[in-house]
Amino acid sequence: MSGAARTNTRDIARAAVRAELTQVAFELFLRDGFDKVTLDDLASAAGVSRSTFLRYFGTKEDAVLGAFDAHGNWVAEALRARPADEDDWTALRRALDTVIQRYHQDPAGSLATTRLVRETPALCARQLEKQHGWRPTLARALAERHGSSGSPSLADTVRAAAALDCLNIALDHWTASDGDLDLVALLDEAFAALAP
Repeated sequence: MSGAARTNTRDIARAAVRAELTQVAFELFLRDGFDKVTLDDLASAAGVSRSTFLRYFGTKEDAVLGAFDAHGNWVAEALRARPADEDDWTALRRALDTVIQRYHQDPAGSLATTRLVRETPALCARQLEKQHGWRPTLARALAERHGSSGSPSLADTVRAAAALDCLNIALDHWTASDGDLDLVALLDEAFAALAP
């Protein structure tokens, strides 16, 4: 067996265990409340040791929010792939489709996750912190669209921050409607409110 195949198999197994631990944690958080569940509770419910759980997630917040880690890079890649003649604001809006796509794939699960994050101060703060880390990535992608290999401009950074705020506000309205409102339409409306 080659090293690449062994690594690939190991990565697949690790991802499967991580997904299972995430599901167990999420169900426990929904049942008992995020603040009442300890790392020991999570490990016990998953049938693993505390140290094993911590190898996959450094904190209990990460057990919920780990799924969002790659989103900033996905949006940046989608932004770079947008047509060169498209204005930045439209390109940002279209690039965010990569994030909201998952909400369409599993509306009920996405609503439950979003509600848990929005209603739990520790999760909400950690999610905003993660998104703050996406901002420079998106600003760099905007700068690259203009052919710049240097630092993003102030305008690039402001546009990236505004796009993420539009996403959050659309998600807030979608969650408040119990998922009845169309998330795509809400995001379009949020972007239209700031269109140049």
